[in-house]
Amino acid sequence: MRIAVLGAGAIGGCLAALLDAAGHDLVVVARSSAPVLRAHGIRLEGAFGTHHAHPEVVDALTEAPDVAILATKTIDSAAALTPSRAALADVPVLAVQNGLDAHGRVARILGHDRVAAGLGTWAANALEPGVVRITASGETVVGGPEGERFAGMLSGAMPHVRRAGSIEGAQWAKLCVNAVNAVPAAVGLSMQEVAAAPALLRVTAAAMREAALAAIASGVAIERVGSVGPETIGTLAASIEEAQAVPRRMAATFGDVPNLGSTQQSIRKGQPTEVDDLAGAIVEASARLGLDAPVNAGLVALVHEVERTGAFVAPERVAALAPLP
Repeated sequence: MRIAVLGAGAIGGCLAALLDAAGHDLVVVARSSAPVLRAHGIRLEGAFGTHHAHPEVVDALTEAPDVAILATKTIDSAAALTPSRAALADVPVLAVQNGLDAHGRVARILGHDRVAAGLGTWAANALEPGVVRITASGETVVGGPEGERFAGMLSGAMPHVRRAGSIEGAQWAKLCVNAVNAVPAAVGLSMQEVAAAPALLRVTAAAMREAALAAIASGVAIERVGSVGPETIGTLAASIEEAQAVPRRMAATFGDVPNLGSTQQSIRKGQPTEVDDLAGAIVEASARLGLDAPVNAGLVALVHEVERTGAFVAPERVAALAPLP
């Protein structure tokens, strides 16, 4: 099968390498990293095994593939898709992206609805082009239009793939998980280090609690994603004290390899982050639902400050968003 992967960062690079290892014909669409990928390929290491792929690398698609996977940050969707839009007319596309309604945004850009959504609970680091390390295994959840097609395709290339009954419910669960991203990005520490610092762990739990309260208020039936399901959302929503068990448990699964989170990885690579589609989405959804999300609003502001200045903020400033009792 001819598969196009748009975006070759941590997620796209991992999927491209795994699909190449499974014997598919890969073409990777990349921009700034294209010269490195052409010269050295994509090397996958870690929990999904080791593979060195040498796919075709192009700046834009000129011919239609059988299917395509979009694995860029949400803020880069239009820039990644527009040059290849003609080649992707009526081509099934899987949007593996964070945030809410990722597949809807992609469908609107492409002008057709053959767009599925994918979510991964595995953790990937890619601090240099063409090198992806999977620091924690997990499952991949696929849903929406064309979901069955992509679930079957990915099942032949990687472990623990399933089709979601409600992709919207899965996206809410993943948004609650992704609420762990902002604190490490603001202070420049790994998730494990944040979990070991009581004041920062409390802020992380408070951010996740705001996400959980919005998820419950949305009325969407929460779909389990990895170890996070309705009961986990209930724990997060109960209180900040009870919520702390969730990010603490998540950090423990990462082992000894520092897990920076996708937001901090973008900062360290000098790229714009998707904090507005993660913590910012929690703030916007909360407002629509008549709720407040001051911790996430504060974290959005701090992460944008780091983006502007290039300097991580003092942990005390983050801790002030949800002070210890």
